[in-house]
Amino acid sequence: MSSLNTNDLPNPGPSDPPVLLIRHDGWAEIIFNRPHRKNAIQGPLAQAFLQALNDAEADDSLRALVLRGAGGTFCSGLDLQEFNADPKPGWVADFSTLWRQAHVALASTRKIVLVALERYAINGGAALAIAGDVVIAGASAQLQVGEVRLGMAAPNNLAWILLRHSEAVAARLALMGDRVGANELLRLGVVTEVVADDQVVTRCTALAQEMGQWPMKGVTAIKPAIRSASLGMSVDAWFSSFGSVAAPNPPSLSAKRSPS
Repeated sequence: MSSLNTNDLPNPGPSDPPVLLIRHDGWAEIIFNRPHRKNAIQGPLAQAFLQALNDAEADDSLRALVLRGAGGTFCSGLDLQEFNADPKPGWVADFSTLWRQAHVALASTRKIVLVALERYAINGGAALAIAGDVVIAGASAQLQVGEVRLGMAAPNNLAWILLRHSEAVAARLALMGDRVGANELLRLGVVTEVVADDQVVTRCTALAQEMGQWPMKGVTAIKPAIRSASLGMSVDAWFSSFGSVAAPNPPSLSAKRSPS
């Protein structure tokens, strides 16, 4: 994880930090920084994301966090190419625990979480998008909770969907398993606003800048109260109740159709 103070990012490659934490006045960006893999999730990204969340939570000057992907794509899900590498990476064995810790940290933050949903959020990436308190989607953006079509569980997606939405919305997303466009996501209440594709980050950061000037006391009182009323149990217990994602090994999947 890397902490920067500028929006001027170089063109990232495989050797660059998988997650960037960029601090601004009262708000920060957490950027998934693997555009060469459409910001697909693997162990180092999960570890860096968890660290970024913990660092941001410890910074009492921050009111809001913007989650977005480098290169104009939010997140394509798990990177099955890396999960299925031979030999297997050492991080695979502990990934399930690590990834749940990241989701627990995301659900526990007192910051307002804004998501810049560009292009698509697939399976594991969909869970991260649904986690947003405010989700700004591009007009052509799509979200897919497609595990049902792969014969796999979707623990993190179900945890977030049922935390935020009704059983009917959960069934629409998780039992149909198709790609859902921005306007339908808006109708379902999954996204907050739909804007032109080239305005997603601009709109998200403008909102974060505004929120970053609000009194800290209100944000840190209201956000935890909303979460506590929705859960009825601890955040860790909520996510644990949905089980955990196993390291995938399906024979014919791409990173764009990976499990959460």
